[in-house]
Amino acid sequence: MIVGVHGTLETTGTDWVNVRVGGVTLQISVPANAVSSLGPVGSQVALHTGLRIRDEQPVLYGFTDAAALGLFNMLTSVSGVGPRMALALLSSLDPARLQTAIMTGDVTSLASAHGVGNRTASRIILELKSVVESEDFTGSELPGDADSQVIAALTALGYSPAEARAAAAAPAVAAETDVDDRIRVALQQFANRG
Repeated sequence: MIVGVHGTLETTGTDWVNVRVGGVTLQISVPANAVSSLGPVGSQVALHTGLRIRDEQPVLYGFTDAAALGLFNMLTSVSGVGPRMALALLSSLDPARLQTAIMTGDVTSLASAHGVGNRTASRIILELKSVVESEDFTGSELPGDADSQVIAALTALGYSPAEARAAAAAPAVAAETDVDDRIRVALQQFANRG
């Protein structure tokens, strides 16, 4: 699981960046509005990432903060919303505005994103309103926070955001100090349940 990338920005596109990490250059899809905030080519960047498989190819999605990654994971849990559509939503609305649009039922704002129609916007509101109301996506979460890394890893493995948050908060998981150990314990708890 790749939950974060830290390296040198090599090239940029409209909605992607190439980041050199050691001797490997990774192409990472990012929200269009995040490209300019990463700085000039040659600068050091740190991205929170989510790995998805599309057409049998691994695709890495990157975000400048954990809040955007959390919203990306929530959006992709909605029926009919894939990674590209979630990225389009995060390109047109910052995490706080996206959260507000979902909480207030603002179909127009959501539908303004490329590829998002009124029906899909309504479905996003219906499926995520109660979840988003209990979260804070203003960016106050610490980058690299162990809980957010565990949640990101579990949602990337297919668990719902609610299941991932509950697992990260479980006493046995929270007792571990290493993120990898926390993920391992959470997966063991899921296996024991079912």
